Amino acid sequence: MAEDDPENDESRPATLADCKRIIRSKLRRQDEEEEVGLNIYPMMDMMTILLVFLIMQFASGAAEIVQSEELRIPTSTSEVDAAQALSVIISTSEIVVEGKQVLALRNGKVDQSQKQGGGTGWLITPLFNNLKQHRDRLKMIASRNAARPFRGEVRIIADKRTPFKTLGEVIYSLGQAEFGALRFVVLKAGQPGT
Repeated sequence: MAEDDPENDESRPATLADCKRIIRSKLRRQDEEEEVGLNIYPMMDMMTILLVFLIMQFASGAAEIVQSEELRIPTSTSEVDAAQALSVIISTSEIVVEGKQVLALRNGKVDQSQKQGGGTGWLITPLFNNLKQHRDRLKMIASRNAARPFRGEVRIIADKRTPFKTLGEVIYSLGQAEFGALRFVVLKAGQPGT
């Protein structure tokens, strides 16, 4: 009886209906495939983090300081590279922290009214207040990054004619604001401007 069934006859040519029936049965048997896509948001986050990392690496290179009549940097034969740290510039006319003027100087000296204790004081009040803000910001950043704790690193760029008392007052103010790892920026002997 199965031999007489025209649907089971393999010798006859397939009809369009047979082809559609076979295709439908094959499609029903296949599991529904998930749409494969590429989520680029995590990749964008990763690229942003890498960009910040690279910028920080390039920023920790040699300090770029423009010398002027008010800022002449002393020379040295030291081979130590400049490290990434808070930047304090002492010229004959001002003290600048991270590119912003904090205090004006007269011939390289701090006005007595700007110091705690007047003429005999060592703490420069406007500088100390500014340094506390930077300290708090750097400590907050360090608390979120265990690999880079707050070390109180400072890069001092001072004019070679800066009076010792002014330099001492700046260092004392830095110490009071918990910045104790000091580095002085100098020109390598033989560089232009020496």
